[in-house]
Amino acid sequence: MGATLLDVNDLTVGFKTKNGLLTAISNIFLTIKPSETICLVGESGSGKSVMAKTIMRLIDYDNGIISKGRIQLEDQDLTALSNKELNRIRGKKIAMISQEPLSAFDPVFTIGDQLVETMVKHLKLSKKEAWQRGTELLAKVGLSDPAIRMKQYPNELSGGMLQRAMIAMALSCHPDLLIADEPTTALDVTIQSQIIHLLNSLKKEFNMAVLLITHDLGVAAQLADRIVVMYAGTIVEEGTVEQIFSQPHHPYTSGLLQSIPSINSKKEEKLFSIEGSIPNLSDMPEGCRFHPRCPFATEKCRLESPPLNIIEGQKSACWHTSDLIAKKSFSVAEKQGKSLQYRVSIKPANIAKEPLLEVRGLSKYYPIKYSRKKIKAVDHVSLKIYKGETFGLVGESGSGKSTFGRLLLHLEKPTHGEVLFNGRSLSALSKKELRKQRREMQMIFQDPYGSIDPKWRIKDIIAEPLQTHFKDKTKKELLAMVEELLEKVGLNPEWMYRYPHEFSGGQRQRIGIARAIAVHPSFILADEAVSALDVSVQAQIINLLKELQQTLGLTYLFIGHDLNVVRYISDRIGVMYLGRIVEIAPSDELFENPLHPYTSGLIQSIPSIDKVGARQVNVLKGEIPSPANPPSGCAFRTRCPFATELCSKETPDLVEMDKEHFVACHYAVSRNMNEINI
Repeated sequence: MGATLLDVNDLTVGFKTKNGLLTAISNIFLTIKPSETICLVGESGSGKSVMAKTIMRLIDYDNGIISKGRIQLEDQDLTALSNKELNRIRGKKIAMISQEPLSAFDPVFTIGDQLVETMVKHLKLSKKEAWQRGTELLAKVGLSDPAIRMKQYPNELSGGMLQRAMIAMALSCHPDLLIADEPTTALDVTIQSQIIHLLNSLKKEFNMAVLLITHDLGVAAQLADRIVVMYAGTIVEEGTVEQIFSQPHHPYTSGLLQSIPSINSKKEEKLFSIEGSIPNLSDMPEGCRFHPRCPFATEKCRLESPPLNIIEGQKSACWHTSDLIAKKSFSVAEKQGKSLQYRVSIKPANIAKEPLLEVRGLSKYYPIKYSRKKIKAVDHVSLKIYKGETFGLVGESGSGKSTFGRLLLHLEKPTHGEVLFNGRSLSALSKKELRKQRREMQMIFQDPYGSIDPKWRIKDIIAEPLQTHFKDKTKKELLAMVEELLEKVGLNPEWMYRYPHEFSGGQRQRIGIARAIAVHPSFILADEAVSALDVSVQAQIINLLKELQQTLGLTYLFIGHDLNVVRYISDRIGVMYLGRIVEIAPSDELFENPLHPYTSGLIQSIPSIDKVGARQVNVLKGEIPSPANPPSGCAFRTRCPFATELCSKETPDLVEMDKEHFVACHYAVSRNMNEINI
């Protein structure tokens, strides 16, 4: 790494509004060298995506304006170029991978057509040459049958496959700089691991610089050379990946690192989370923007904004950095705990071995048009969920987790089998009885904004289920119940007259939880309820869920793809693969002694801040097969390194190998999965 590839100098960006210019990022200085990976981290609203769009000059299309500063790409000032000149650079010199690959592709054109268009425009290749090169690129990014994929449409590819196709498009013209905006956030842990490995290998092969935007610090630990921490539109810390993870200099960085649930997180203690939330652009605090949330803040922090200074080879914007790092290891959690009594023990749930939910041979098959085949989304699943426990459910996309959840609530009717709730079969209930039973069974969705009416005030959103199930209550009584619910989930009751768009993502999730517990249910399905949240907000919601479980005696089915989160919150965990449960065990036992090769592969794929600089190579190979055409015998055998002829002929039953440890594998006891590289 020699000369500077990208130089961002004193950049300030705002958005035009009816009330004037609203500043989004301020006084940003950033350099990127050839073949270097820089990770931008920080909570939602910190300005990371605005930064990426500004470098690409896509901010122009979002009513944004560069009010100050310069963006120098080698010898060109991007802030001074016209759209025509920028179009010659976008795709060729700078390329971008977005968080949602489906939105980056035109649904009416094939993958091949869109790859060819880019290369014909920038590389002046013939369509035949571009098609051949596109096929080679799809193979390079790990897509099987690349010639077939070139002829497919975006909707025909899975999320992981589409993300690879988008990477191929971004690399098609050999860009000098690749901007990746949350490229792994919505992906399963195995696909996420494959994308991390892919980006690392392609970076070396193409001698390409990468600007990675992420709120997953585990991903940053495995990809970054340097980490830049943003907060409320400014850079608060910058250093090498080793410096940031071994000795953060800014309280905000320290707080983010301590908010991450790890394999060593103690279940009897609350997860740490930074108090409060990131400020609104229109209401920035004076002085240091982090001071309202900082336990080390002083009067000087409230009055004066600290500069970004170099202290012991690391940049930090904090008045007290020298004093804090003199302590060698300063803890925001401990400081906050002393003043706010944050760390309070959570007593383990009193789990009686009495099932609340019992699933017997549950199956859901979907017919395929013009075919005798059926998609087996859920296939002969049997398990019990006990009163007062949290049962975690993990597995890749397409494994049937969400379908299984909907079957439990009887939002979909099973093809075979039954669900017993408190000993009563839901299939035997009439519509009226089922509607009454649903008071006991509620759901928390992944996207709270998409599951509530944006035109309703919060009081109406929370009151709706109350009006349905408590018809004898007056309006005044219902309003009092709404106030009580908002207090219970940590929101100000006075906010009930606001609309959903006036809340942050974490606050909206609290509103969703308030609505779910409104009718005093005994069971709640949380389907990816924290996967889209920043680490600190995620910790707040997890703590809230555990507190509500204790006070209200709730039972949870917690579906997630972040295995450390699922381990922390769950008492037992089930692992699902292609519609079947392949392993069930107490959460600690599952992580310490996985008996199924698939479970072991999932655990090995977890990106962790404990793996700084460790380039992950032991990843679960391949994609989950199509449920429309599953393999014979054991469904996992096509990806299993231990598969034999027996595995192709016989489907293994789920059997109890140890106390409460069930596994569906012909050879579960013959190998120690902890010593195996999948």
